[in-house]
Amino acid sequence: QLQFVESGGGLVQPGGSLRLSCAASGFTLDYYAIGWFRKAPGKEHEGVSCISSNDGSTYYADSVKGRFTISIDTAKNTVYLQMNSLKPEDTAVYYCAADRDVFNMCIRYWEYDYWGQGTQVTVSS
Repeated sequence: QLQFVESGGGLVQPGGSLRLSCAASGFTLDYYAIGWFRKAPGKEHEGVSCISSNDGSTYYADSVKGRFTISIDTAKNTVYLQMNSLKPEDTAVYYCAADRDVFNMCIRYWEYDYWGQGTQVTVSS
């Protein structure tokens, strides 16, 4: 069975940090675009950060540049999102997803093939 298992969400104060993990099972993360997307109430899905397992190229939304870092550990078949300097506006459900089109870097989220179950991130004092 092909699936992602996410972990690492939670409640954190503004300025704090969290690291999200997304472990793939049933397939390997070779030649995929892998991304983190988020969905806040009343807002559209937003592509937060994506990475190509083909060449390691990355994409970051302007809203998270300089604060978030995406990485991939192919040995563990896991993708990470390190989130620093968190803000209340980062509050959302975060999903990891993978697309066999390695060039679809956070562009067309509806075309992504595999999705995790989502993990809640809440930034509040």
